[in-house]
Amino acid sequence: MNVWLIEKVKRCTEKDEKGAVSFMKRKAVYPFTAIVGQEEMKLALILNVINPSLGGVLIKGEKGTAKSTAVRALAALLPAMKAASDCRYHCDPANPNLLCDDCREKLRAAGELPQEDITMRVIELPVSATEDRVVGTLDIEAAIQQGKKRFEPGILADANRNILYVDEINLLEDHIVDILLDSAAMGVNTVEREGISYAHPARFVLVGTMNPEEGDIRPQLLDRFALSVTVAGEAAPETRVEVIRRRIAYERDPDAFAAAYAGEQEQLRVQITEARDRIASVEVPDAALDLAAQISLALGVDGHRADITLIKAGIAHAALMGRTTVTAEDLQRVSRLVLAHRLRRRPFEEGAADWSAVDAILSGAA
Repeated sequence: MNVWLIEKVKRCTEKDEKGAVSFMKRKAVYPFTAIVGQEEMKLALILNVINPSLGGVLIKGEKGTAKSTAVRALAALLPAMKAASDCRYHCDPANPNLLCDDCREKLRAAGELPQEDITMRVIELPVSATEDRVVGTLDIEAAIQQGKKRFEPGILADANRNILYVDEINLLEDHIVDILLDSAAMGVNTVEREGISYAHPARFVLVGTMNPEEGDIRPQLLDRFALSVTVAGEAAPETRVEVIRRRIAYERDPDAFAAAYAGEQEQLRVQITEARDRIASVEVPDAALDLAAQISLALGVDGHRADITLIKAGIAHAALMGRTTVTAEDLQRVSRLVLAHRLRRRPFEEGAADWSAVDAILSGAA
């Protein structure tokens, strides 16, 4: 090894308090609460974190509009969580119904599961990923000859209890998008080959981003995303100046910049944590169900998925706001996130949707 390389390694390594050598200190993640504007995108992400079974969020927008920054910032914001030790799916010990086969067996044998603290991660799925790489593979030969199920986990195994991030999701093969949406909605990944099946928990927050200039997603797949938001660069000069100011400050001293937002970060972290604990007790009155049906009919959306998602998003929003009952205000706040991408449009039709009918229905209920 030459002298230059030796010196380079010395400068890029440091020892921690226990004397272990580690590589260059990781830069602090840009704080979620420091992102300027993009309120709809931030709300859509938070609602999916509160209730991962919502079914994911699709973020459309040009490059440089903080899409990936927001996803990574949200993961860094969330508190550590308990997971079964040495589990390749990092199962939740507090939820016996969502344990993998190995954890169920350990729990049955020992009466409890050893635990460890883990942080939520962002798992990226490349657009070139094959089906086997996504869902995992079964060893058919071992199953037939030895009667054993040998499963090689895929990306969905890593994604369990994490954020699954797919950039340029519009370039992903349709059947792969179908698999992701199925798993996101069901919370389970099931692999079937030659009459043999294997299932494991796959409860994750699905976030897909895309640039509309590079092509769109088929309407059938678009409808299956729970929420959708379109982002753009800030239009007001003073807001753009603030974006620049914060970014420069972050790049000059990431730790100091993150420290300046520590209070806001902790406040939002507590709010999200409490919303997660509260969501199971949020009630949906008949009046809210009636409003959801009226809104979907007024906008002419197809099927019943829109109505159901509107209520589920309303529940998550009510929990976020500290309420235990879904109100017209909750439905008003989430309606555009749920319905904008589900509106019927004629070929080549452009322009913003007319939300006056929705506003009239909700204002009459207020």
